[in-house]
Amino acid sequence: MRRLGWAIGALGALGALGAVALGALVFALPASRARDAAPAEADDAGRAQLLQQLRPPKRARPLVAVLANNGGTETTDFIVPYGVLRASGVADVFAVALRDEPVTLMPALRIRPQLDVGKFDAAYPEGADYVIVPAMHQSDDPGVTAWLSAQARAGATIVGICDGAWVLGAAGLLDGRAATSHWFSIARLRKSFPTMTWAENRRYVVDRGVVTTTGVSASIPVSLTLVEAIAGRERAEQLARELGVASFGAGHVSREFELDRPAVRTAALNTLAFWSHEALDVPVSAGVDEVALALTADAYSRTYASSIRAVSSAPEVVSRNGLTFIADAPDPRPDPARAIPLPAEGVSALDSALAGISRRYGPATADFVALQLEYDRAVHVGAP
Repeated sequence: MRRLGWAIGALGALGALGAVALGALVFALPASRARDAAPAEADDAGRAQLLQQLRPPKRARPLVAVLANNGGTETTDFIVPYGVLRASGVADVFAVALRDEPVTLMPALRIRPQLDVGKFDAAYPEGADYVIVPAMHQSDDPGVTAWLSAQARAGATIVGICDGAWVLGAAGLLDGRAATSHWFSIARLRKSFPTMTWAENRRYVVDRGVVTTTGVSASIPVSLTLVEAIAGRERAEQLARELGVASFGAGHVSREFELDRPAVRTAALNTLAFWSHEALDVPVSAGVDEVALALTADAYSRTYASSIRAVSSAPEVVSRNGLTFIADAPDPRPDPARAIPLPAEGVSALDSALAGISRRYGPATADFVALQLEYDRAVHVGAP
């Protein structure tokens, strides 16, 4: 999904030539996106089969490694599965990085990992039950792909979130499998990994120990589905209610997500109006709900009109579920005009952020952010 920003940003950087190319692109795109009926869900037998494939492969209480590349890892892809699985209480979950150094999340926030891969291997030589793989700035980092391949050989279920599919592909884990990814990446993924079969209209896909998902917002339903596979439907539904998630099925309408003229026009106008770009502040304090923080910071960072800083009275803050955030600025009293308040908890933060973006930058920008996140605002999260 990060490639969408690069593609449009590159056109803007080319000045007049970029403007001509952008105009041609806009003209070639559809005037609006398709709007279909509610996505179809699998029947009970299909759901049971999917859950069976996701059962913990090794331990009754599974071990989960949420993997980061220190130089750049997608914010929500990483934080949401960590926060949801930790909040569930049904697994031992660790934030694991390639090196024992701070992790830069993209497009916003910084964290400290709890373990690096060397320490994880020393503590758990039999490997993880699940490895969560977010989108990463460098999809083919040899240290990441080697460790991921070793975990897969040891029997871990590998879960690629959004453009984490590129990392899985670099590790050879898409070969011969059904898979999905962010809507903007599907065509290039299929070209890069020709034996992969795209599973259309599925928010998440499971094939022989490898899980892939659609865009950023799919991190929420797939995390709840993992909870269901580990601890049963009742626990997953209870957690969904606590998080404010209406449903978390695999149904998805793929054709609703594509570039259209309004999206490119919004991106171009917001990018070119550089004089009005804002640096906004999200206040972070001890016990912050990391899911709400990630969704808010991620959404506001995708407007092409604003960036986000995490501000706090302390240099580092530990979240509700034990993740250490590094403040971007020590500011106990942020400017009210620049401060973005956080909802108390849960995925309602994304709807709150999109509503705030609509008020601040207009409905077209809110729609563009939702498109980047592959989030259908009409049906909330998942499918009925």
